[in-house]
Amino acid sequence: MITLITGAGRTGKTLLAQKLLEEYHCPYLSIDHLKMGLIRSGMTDLTPEDDQALTDYLWPIVREMIKTAIENRQNLIVEGCYVPFGWRRDFDEDYLPFIRFICLAFSEGYIETHFAEIIAHESDIERRAFEADCTAAGLKEDNRRTADGFRKAGEHVTMIDSDYEQAIRALIDKSAAKHCPVPEDKEK
Repeated sequence: MITLITGAGRTGKTLLAQKLLEEYHCPYLSIDHLKMGLIRSGMTDLTPEDDQALTDYLWPIVREMIKTAIENRQNLIVEGCYVPFGWRRDFDEDYLPFIRFICLAFSEGYIETHFAEIIAHESDIERRAFEADCTAAGLKEDNRRTADGFRKAGEHVTMIDSDYEQAIRALIDKSAAKHCPVPEDKEK
């Protein structure tokens, strides 16, 4: 089973992936690590600020890694923000039953009442460079854009609007990683 975790910035995608790893002992791939490896190695001239260009560049690689893991009957958690809204179009019906999609976003109300807490926890799993220009308004816009884009593509978005820990725990408890369907053998 592939658990594909995406969402707006600072919503805890990496934290959720880490908790799923700990709970189900399933490896995970950070798309951010792949991004930084390609940038630091000089394999691309893109920078960490080139969000849409990075999605266009990274997604074909990540997509094929997901297909390979499914074909090899491997469980994998893939997390990061570089997942296009229409990601499902890149997989035929043989692959989709083996992908569990999770999209995280904060409600505007949650951001208003928990902004300082969000910023305080932004480096809980990965060290982030402090971004002085991160504002509640910018965070609201990012969450609105992400949630709207995935909803328009027909995806469910987990909106965090009150108890963050409870929302994450519910996702962990519902995880299909523990009871993974096994794909039929298929040619690679």
